[in-house]
Amino acid sequence: MSEAPDPSPPLEHSHQGAAIRARLAERARPGYLRDWIYGGIDGAITTFAIVAGAVGGGLGERVVIILGVAGLLADGLSMAAANFTGTKAEADDRARLRRIEEKHLSLDPEGERREVREIFRQKGFEGEDLARAVDVITADRERWIQIMLAEEYGLGDPPRSPSRAALSTFGAFLLCGFAPLAPFLFGAPAAWELSIILTGIVFFGIGSAKSVWSTQSAFFSGLEVFAIGSAAALAAYGVGALADAVI
Repeated sequence: MSEAPDPSPPLEHSHQGAAIRARLAERARPGYLRDWIYGGIDGAITTFAIVAGAVGGGLGERVVIILGVAGLLADGLSMAAANFTGTKAEADDRARLRRIEEKHLSLDPEGERREVREIFRQKGFEGEDLARAVDVITADRERWIQIMLAEEYGLGDPPRSPSRAALSTFGAFLLCGFAPLAPFLFGAPAAWELSIILTGIVFFGIGSAKSVWSTQSAFFSGLEVFAIGSAAALAAYGVGALADAVI
């Protein structure tokens, strides 16, 4: 007697009308995941590198704390400022391209219609379907501009807020970067060993959390980030030890 086939695996989301509309509305909001991951990983690596270099150089715990706190705040602010500037540059470029499209729509609307026609012709539209698609898109100015930004310049994603991107990076940097420094700040016994353990947990935790948005399992994603962070930390400790030996 043959076994019944396994049921189909569950779908990741519903295809009912209300669910589709809600999902598309959610996608219209910009995301700041990469800012959190970027800030978190860099915060843990940078702070642990400072701690590891100081310990490897034979410096006292007071020096470790001073260097660690200074590095945590200074590097976090530096990263936030850099992310703010970079994100703002993207937003400024988007605004510049939008002004170009608005100008062209005002001065040469027929030329812009030809661009829309060619874009959708390359997508496989032809005949009445192509003409109808062009008419629908160009009937609404804002929709027309958004289509041109997405198709002509590849700017389909909604613009991100420079301040929110910077705050996301800074917050994640402080939160994850605090872990390597905490044992020294609180005077914990075996602070160096505990710092290594906490930093490893942070690396693995960031990687595991990242797996929600990737095809990797939580374990292997966590292991990947753990390996990358550990390599950077080991290099920093080696540099500190070498400097202590030479100087």
